[in-house]
Amino acid sequence: MSELTSDGERGSPSSIYSQAFWLAFTANLLLVTANTMTFRFAEFVRLLGGTEEITGRIISLGLVGSLIWRLALGQAIDRFGVRAVWGVSALAYVAGSFSFLVSDSIGIVLYAGRLLFAIGIANMFTSALAYVQNLAPPERRTEVIGSYGAAGFLGMILGAQLGDLVFGWFPASRTLYFVLFGITIVLGIGHGLLAMVMTRGIVHVPSRRSQSLVRLYRKYWPNQVLIASTMMGLVVTVTTIFVTRYATSLGLPGIRTFFSAYAITAFIMRIVTRSWSRTFGRHRMIVFGLAGHALGLFALLGVSQDWHFILAALCFGFGHAVLFPCVVSLGAGAFPERYRGTGTNISLGVIDIGTIVSAPVIGLLIDSYGFKVSLFTAAMVIALASLTYAALGWHLADSDIQPLSPSAAEQPGLLSQPVLNSTRVTLNPAAGCDRRVAS
Repeated sequence: MSELTSDGERGSPSSIYSQAFWLAFTANLLLVTANTMTFRFAEFVRLLGGTEEITGRIISLGLVGSLIWRLALGQAIDRFGVRAVWGVSALAYVAGSFSFLVSDSIGIVLYAGRLLFAIGIANMFTSALAYVQNLAPPERRTEVIGSYGAAGFLGMILGAQLGDLVFGWFPASRTLYFVLFGITIVLGIGHGLLAMVMTRGIVHVPSRRSQSLVRLYRKYWPNQVLIASTMMGLVVTVTTIFVTRYATSLGLPGIRTFFSAYAITAFIMRIVTRSWSRTFGRHRMIVFGLAGHALGLFALLGVSQDWHFILAALCFGFGHAVLFPCVVSLGAGAFPERYRGTGTNISLGVIDIGTIVSAPVIGLLIDSYGFKVSLFTAAMVIALASLTYAALGWHLADSDIQPLSPSAAEQPGLLSQPVLNSTRVTLNPAAGCDRRVAS
């Protein structure tokens, strides 16, 4: 496996796609497959007698708990290391998924289970991204995040297919969801075991400096990325929570067409666009991604048959492929190496905020006015966000195409400011990074 030393040294560019990368790729495939199967959670709540608003409330409460947990998560990674946090997160995910198996009504067990599930899966994704970012030099961090995330699109295809097969084999009953959530538990356990294998032999050197999360956010977070992050949360609400209910309301057989086309498009575009950050810059890619999501939501308005989902899926797939790695790279990359866990955690946490706010609102709009009004509203919001970000960020310099000076790594918000020189950045020794030893 590639080595990562305590002085921030990275392997050569050709070593990015190493054994460590492919193990992480496989682990991500398992986790996203499991998560995609839980997109049927809204159907499960409906079976238990809930409404769309109740579904949104359960999702939001789970994410609020996850967000509160995130206040300490990044610093926990910086202090205890990614291995310890990753392992505990996997246990929380499995426990939350198991609670779905024993829930027979909308009550405390279901709410608590969704809370554990949300905490576990959020922390697993954060830990994985914190690990993966250390497999590449700074100028290729966006690329490695994007390539790693391509596994998620394959997982989305597999999860959607498996979910529809389970729904086709079993009638709507407790047995159906016992099988569905049972599979997600097995996949989650597989992800956790791979995480332990990947991080074996890593010696964590705790950060000698401790700063509050609020102070770190104010000092380093590039504020304009907030727009893109929260809009991603809105898209997550629509695609992962309510698209399945939308298909059911239209009398369509399932969601495999949508998510398969979505994932195939995103996978191909992730490969095609993996070097765009060094050509167009990440700020312009964010504008492209937001525009793609807005078009996808508008395309959902015209769906009346199963194959009509394909156009929307193409737009969403493109938007996801270019947007996510840029948001994470700009957000986490603005933090010094010793606070990279905190930076990654904040980047994903802001996306969760978008979901927390939008889930109950979208659910209420659906209950009050129907799916068409809610989808049109979401599309207009994201279209406006795309125009706003274009006005704010189109001409901002980007270190992916204009390297920074040696002092840039510690200066807050520099990734959002015009760059005045072209000296290549050299990171200072990372007091809080993990060091891999021979194993």
